[in-house]
Amino acid sequence: MITFNSVSKIYPSGAKAVEDFSLEISTGETLVLVGSSGSGKTTLLRMINRMEEPTEGQVLINDEDVSSRDPVILRRNIGYVPQNAGLMPHQTVLENVAILPILQGYQKNESRDKAGMYLEMVGIDQSMWKRYPTQLSGGQAQRVAVARALACEGDILLMDEPFGAVDPIVRRELQDQVKVLKEKLDKSIVFVTHDIEEAFYLGTRIVILKKGGEVAQVGTPQEISEHPEDEFVSSFIGDFHHERMLHIVNEDGRNIVVDESDRAIGVISE
Repeated sequence: MITFNSVSKIYPSGAKAVEDFSLEISTGETLVLVGSSGSGKTTLLRMINRMEEPTEGQVLINDEDVSSRDPVILRRNIGYVPQNAGLMPHQTVLENVAILPILQGYQKNESRDKAGMYLEMVGIDQSMWKRYPTQLSGGQAQRVAVARALACEGDILLMDEPFGAVDPIVRRELQDQVKVLKEKLDKSIVFVTHDIEEAFYLGTRIVILKKGGEVAQVGTPQEISEHPEDEFVSSFIGDFHHERMLHIVNEDGRNIVVDESDRAIGVISE
C-alpha cells in the first residue's frame, strides 16, 4: 500500500506544485493521476521513488516512510517508465533491460535471462535484442522501457505519461499491453496522464487533479462518469463524453465502457 499523508511540494520561488495531498493507494490497484499541465501529477508520482522530495508530509510504502530508505536502493526496487523511455543509447535492447537485475546483484547470465523473459512478455522479439535505441520505433522503445521497469521485479510500477509521444494506434496497443501485464503480474500501478480516455481505460480508480495538486474527485471510472463532483469535473470529462458519447453496458456480469460505435473503452472493476 502507498500512502500520501498531507504531502506538499513548494519550490524556493514559492510556487506550489502540490499542497496538502492525502491518499491511500491499495495494493494491486491501478491508480491513475489525471490532470492538465501544472496539476502536480508527475510530482506526486516521483515522490514515491524519491525523485522528488516533499516539502511537508510523508509518503509511505507499506507503512514505511520512503524518506528513511536509501533513494538508490529504493529506485532499484520500484519499476519506473518515464515519458521518453529513457533508454541508454550506448547499450543494446537486452543490455538496457538487464542492467537492473545486475545492479540488484544477479550474475550477468541470469540478468540476461530475466531481461529476455520480460522483453518477450512485452512483445519484443529476440531478433531485436541486439539493436540500439536509435534503431527502434517510438512504440518499440516504450515497450523496452516497460520491460526494464518490470525487470526490477518490484511490487510497484510507476508510469509517467509513457505513451504520450506515440501515434493513437500504437498507443492503444501499449495500453492493452499494460492491462495484460496487470492480469499476469498483479502489480500496484500508479499511472500519470493528461488524457481522460486513457485514465478511464486503464484505471481501477482515478484521481482528477486541479492546479497545484488539489483533488477535484477520486473514484472509479463509473463513479466519475455518472456522478461528477462539480462543474470542474463535468467540464474536464465533458469534451470526452461529448466526443465519444460514452456509455456503460453489462456483458457477462462485467460493466464495460463503450463509445458511440460500441467500441470498448474499458472495463469497470467492482
